[in-house]
Amino acid sequence: MKALFIAFALIQLLVIAGPAANAQATAAPGAAAQHAGDAAITPNGAIGEVKVIDAAGHQLIIKTDAGSLVTVALNDATVYMRLAPGEKTLTNAAKIAFTDVGEGDRVWARGKVSDDQKTIPARALIVMNKADIAKKQDAERAEWKRRGLLGIITAVKPETKEITISSRSLTGQQSVVIPVSDKVEMRRYAPDSIKFADAKPAEFAELKVGDQLRALGERSADGLSFTPEKVVTGSFRNVAGTVAAVDAATGEVKINDLQTKQPLTIVVKQDAVLRRFPSAAEMGGMMSMMGRGGPGGNGAGGQPPAGQGGNRPQGGQGGPPEGGRPGGGPGAGGGMGRGGGVNIQDMLERLPTISIADVKVGDTIIVSSTKGADPTRLTAISVISGADTLLNMMAARQQAAGQSAPNPSAGLGSGIQFGIGLP
Repeated sequence: MKALFIAFALIQLLVIAGPAANAQATAAPGAAAQHAGDAAITPNGAIGEVKVIDAAGHQLIIKTDAGSLVTVALNDATVYMRLAPGEKTLTNAAKIAFTDVGEGDRVWARGKVSDDQKTIPARALIVMNKADIAKKQDAERAEWKRRGLLGIITAVKPETKEITISSRSLTGQQSVVIPVSDKVEMRRYAPDSIKFADAKPAEFAELKVGDQLRALGERSADGLSFTPEKVVTGSFRNVAGTVAAVDAATGEVKINDLQTKQPLTIVVKQDAVLRRFPSAAEMGGMMSMMGRGGPGGNGAGGQPPAGQGGNRPQGGQGGPPEGGRPGGGPGAGGGMGRGGGVNIQDMLERLPTISIADVKVGDTIIVSSTKGADPTRLTAISVISGADTLLNMMAARQQAAGQSAPNPSAGLGSGIQFGIGLP
């Protein structure tokens, strides 16, 4: 039983929630509610992120993924060990000291938890360094962008276990067939979940036409099929609306749906990613600079210089172009599409993040969420403010192509998928 508990705890510890630098500002400790039945707290330990280090009091305050705060009391007998992300046993753990523990590190505090689940006198503290976690996440994210595929499921064949998706390529939307063998790792976003890491093990039978899909694997030379190693899916809802009220204290934004004209409440939790789209005037200046070879361009409509455009979010919501391969892989060619057209998907990924306090009454926003139990309340995965400019831009592109106006509920009708993110 002890071995089973250690394995279970390590699995939880190894679940990486995402870079703290790219998340929303952390809520004040007093605002975080203690959650009964928190899966990260057992009678013999707790797993979470270090929020406060009290060297004088020789204790830590950690926060679990569910938001529970736990005080970890340390003493001279406490053993400290550092474990590299990806390790699944303590075999390669290195002994460290209390002074080696930093805020933002992910820890497993082992000891008898108090009945109210608020304190632990720790016998051992197993630590994953914040920088090591971020490095591993960056590597995983880079692999999913290099070898990944993103699209909307258009057909499911249970008898052959094949999925057909519509995916964006240099030449426009393209159908890609994905055969799913028993060796493929399949996961799915749960209702009202936010992060890529929240996706749970899933079965082929759970897939539905209209779901978003992100897969890691190899694309065929002709681009018409994809051999996956991992598949992540989810049923998402995308809504555009005008902000009627903002309550930063509770993390709720009330909007009027542009399509249905109905009021909706948007719940913005800590791990949601908020971005602001440039105004029409700012966009005009940016495009002018790109044309002159200034910042954001190379004189020929190239990509922004390295390091420009802000950090990537935890879940990568909105998603960058996938593949980047020669031969027409989705999103290949970086920030510019065929013939110099701007790749909106990549542009969204590069937008700077904002906080809920930056969202104002009267703003037009686009919200992505999983489909939850209450259709009038959406738990946001990503929010794009200033979306009137984006919608107008998309409408102009659609009209120029002889297509109907963009529909946020269908990914803006241009192969742009809000929702499913990256590790």
